[in-house]
Amino acid sequence: MRRSFLIICFLFSANFLFAQIITPEEYINTYKTIAIDEMKRSGIPASITLAQGLLETESGNSDLVKKSNNHFGIKCKSNWTGESVRHTDDALNECFRKYTSAQDSYKDHSDYLKNTPRYATLFELPVGDYKGWAYGLKKAGYATNPRYPQIVISNIEKHNLQQFDDGYVALKVDSLNLMKADVEIASNEKPVEITLPIVSYENDELVKAVKSKSKFNSLKAIFASKGTSLFAIANAADISLAKLMEYNDLNTDGILKENQIIYLEKKRKAGNRDFYTTNTNEKIAEIAQNNGIQLKILAELNGLNEGVVVKKGTRIKLR
Repeated sequence: MRRSFLIICFLFSANFLFAQIITPEEYINTYKTIAIDEMKRSGIPASITLAQGLLETESGNSDLVKKSNNHFGIKCKSNWTGESVRHTDDALNECFRKYTSAQDSYKDHSDYLKNTPRYATLFELPVGDYKGWAYGLKKAGYATNPRYPQIVISNIEKHNLQQFDDGYVALKVDSLNLMKADVEIASNEKPVEITLPIVSYENDELVKAVKSKSKFNSLKAIFASKGTSLFAIANAADISLAKLMEYNDLNTDGILKENQIIYLEKKRKAGNRDFYTTNTNEKIAEIAQNNGIQLKILAELNGLNEGVVVKKGTRIKLR
């Protein structure tokens, strides 16, 4: 009787442990959205991020990921000030970063690659070049395994992870006529021309665009479509994300929710003409952005709240 009881307990325990094993498909389905969001934010292919995560965590089953939420095997390094855990990898009891959530781990992975100089050449590759990224990571010293690129590529192609890269567009000018401002102006003013670069989704094109001499209201600027990553623009322009947000009167980072001009330097306190008359009901923030004027200054100049919507036909002072 006792023997039968022990056998039943063993079988129950074995089935319970087996049920806890995460399959590669489950790992991918769980974290693909985070990987895609990070791709839009940083320019790192989602296929690469997921393939690395599969490898480093053994599809989410490794001891390290279970006790630290560390999906990419990133060690503490001298600049790490967060929590840590000890884990034996290349050496005994090495220090690894510990995260509150998987999302924090994915974000830190992106920031680590973006901010480490030896990985800089990877961001010159098109997002769709997952093979170039895989070999580039090994060449830059991400992993010690000599077969690291082949394993990453195998993970991508086996699970069709490249499908998650296809929908990414870092910067895209859509079918709207965005080379000219759609504005009505006072009769004594000339139309305002916005001559900004049309750029493709590839990172090298983005870098060329932000380094160009294109200006609006004598300010360096580009046109960014809905879905553009502010983080990618800031990195391409070699300025901090905080500065980019300050220049454009933005309160939250991430992905742009609408097409708009993005300035790469601080906006002015006056426009390049006296007045602007609204064609439709428009937010004062949109008027400020489309005319290269600081939102606070424009609102004060017109005695308006910064969050107000201005009615169609309203004449707005620009200086």
